[in-house]
Order: sequence, then structure tokens, then C-alpha cells
Amino acid sequence: MPPFGSDNYAPTHPEVLAAIAAANEGYAVAYGDDAWTARLADRVRDVFGAGATAFPVLNGTGANVVSLMATTSRWAGVVASDVAHAHTDENGAPERVGGLKLLTRPAVDGKIEPLDVAAWFGELGDVHRAQPQVLTLTQATELGTVYDVEELTALVEVAHGMGLAVHVDGSRLANAAAHLGVGLRALTTDVGVDVVSLGAAKNGGLLGEAVVVLGPDDAPTPGAADARRAAAAAVPFLRKSTMQLASKARYVSAQLLAMLDGDEPLWHRNASAANAAAQRLRAGVEALGGDVVRVTRPTQSNAVFATLPRAAADRLRERTRFYDWADGETLDRVEVRWMCSWATTPADVDAFLAALRAATAA
Repeated sequence: MPPFGSDNYAPTHPEVLAAIAAANEGYAVAYGDDAWTARLADRVRDVFGAGATAFPVLNGTGANVVSLMATTSRWAGVVASDVAHAHTDENGAPERVGGLKLLTRPAVDGKIEPLDVAAWFGELGDVHRAQPQVLTLTQATELGTVYDVEELTALVEVAHGMGLAVHVDGSRLANAAAHLGVGLRALTTDVGVDVVSLGAAKNGGLLGEAVVVLGPDDAPTPGAADARRAAAAAVPFLRKSTMQLASKARYVSAQLLAMLDGDEPLWHRNASAANAAAQRLRAGVEALGGDVVRVTRPTQSNAVFATLPRAAADRLRERTRFYDWADGETLDRVEVRWMCSWATTPADVDAFLAALRAATAA
């Protein structure tokens, strides 16, 4: 049985591997001055808007750190939820590498609200406080939930009204878009987001992501347009100084092209498959009935959260790998996270459910 620990465990999609193999023919100029990176720039403009600029990087943490540094000063703070990936799972990289202070607010099902952003208004101009300069949103969230268009619009409006830039950590942006039935632009450019960390590795890529600075002409205010121009000018230098500039950038760009190209792009096919697997898993867990296994969070992307007896979780873990997330309702129970990927098949889900039934029955 395959693991249900993370979508990062999944193999690379064959179409991505084919794109890498095609990019391996002959020589190409290093550090992004190659035909694949140029084509990626064109495709990103098609997807996100005419003024969008793409900068391939090596990984998601690097994309987040570069994006946040490009939109802030050395004395800045980053407004985030208390379960944002940049806060919980990047080993302090924004603080250690970027010199930024994360300003967190408690999340409800992984999401923060406009009032959580406005709560930092009183810090502005206070020399004793890190200055809030950017709002970062994890999409989909670490709890598998999704900010919809209306929620994003409201958050961006408040952030821009306070002079903050808005960054989206989009390692699972594809899953969010597939869940809502919209394109990537609808969750970024069209709602006023300024910078996106565009994910690939969790959705069938091999390695590499991109920092996408959205177009100044699409900015909702003159101030946001100026901030985007400054960010686009800063990213090339930050990417190099933070060790995120790939020498053979064509291999990263080729992967992103494979994900974005086509009328039915691979990002959408892969994310839809992962989301559908999670829905099948949730339905199977709920069909077990009773109170032994309880689904705890909305399933809006490719993650299912549930509580069950710790002993049952340990028995199930003998068959497949997954992570404990939090304490359960009582000391003898635990909340776990089960992740599906583009490669998770219906048979995989059914085998997992059979193992879950056996583990709880025992």
C-alpha cells in the first residue's frame, strides 16, 4: 500500500519526466538564459496576466523566503496564520534567512480573516514593533481548506489598505483552484495578490517551483504597482544570494512548462485527481460509522483529517505511513492527517480503508 503521509511522496508525473528528457538535448545557456525559461515566461504571462514575471527557484521554502524578502524591508514583519507553512514547517527560514518577524494570528480551519490583518494596524509607525509589510496566505492551507475568491478579495482589500503587499504560498494552489473550479489567475491576479510562490513538487513535479511577481498594470492601486515593480527588480538578486538560482535552470523551467501548458493543463488534471482521491477517502471513513474514527476538518483539497484511538493509528501505521497532527479529544486519541496525491488510485484508497477497518476492529 502506498504511503498517505504527504503528496511529496508521490512519483514524478511521466509528462514532467518527458519534458525534462526533452530539455536534456544539446547545450543551453545557464542561469535561466535559455529557451525553456523564455517559453515559461511567455506561458506565465498567458496564465497570470501580461505583466507577470516568473523566476524559477529550487524549492518551496526558497520561493517563500525570496517572495517575502522582495516585498519587505529589513525591519519588516509578515502577517500570517498560526498554521501557515512559513511559520510551522520552514524551520524559521523567513527569520533566519530573511531577517523577518512572523506576526501570527489564530486560524479557524487554517484560515485567517480580514480582522486578523487589521489587528496589526496599531503597530504601523511604532519604532518598537516590527513593521507589518506583507500578508502571506497558504493556499490551500495546512489544514486542507481553501480561501475562496470572496475571502481573498476581502483579505487583499484590507492588506492593501494598510499598505501591505499580499503573498500567496501556492505549493497547493492547484488543488485550491481545482476545488473551486477556477483558473490560477482567479485566485491571484484577479483578486489583487502581488506575489505567488507557484508550486509544482507536490503536484507531480520533480523539483523546483517559481516566484511569480504579478503585473504592475494589474495592481489595484498605484502603490501596489510600485511595490510589484520593486519586487520584480529585487528577485533576481535575492534568488542568487539565497542560493535559489539554479545553474541548469532549463530543467526547472521545463517542468513548470509541462504543468502549465495545454487546454487541460497537467496542474489541473493532477490536482483534480488528488482532490478526488481525498473525497473518496473521506466518504469511506464516514461510511465506517460510529465514533471510533471521526473526520475533523473540511476536505477541500487533497487532505483528510480525522481522530481515532492512538493504538489503532499505530496499528494502521504498520501498513502505511502518515503523520500525527494533534492531540485528540481524549488522551487515548490522536488527530492524524492522510494526504492523497495525483498518483493515488481508487484501489489505493480502498486498500487503505480496509486496513483502517482492520486496525480499528482490532
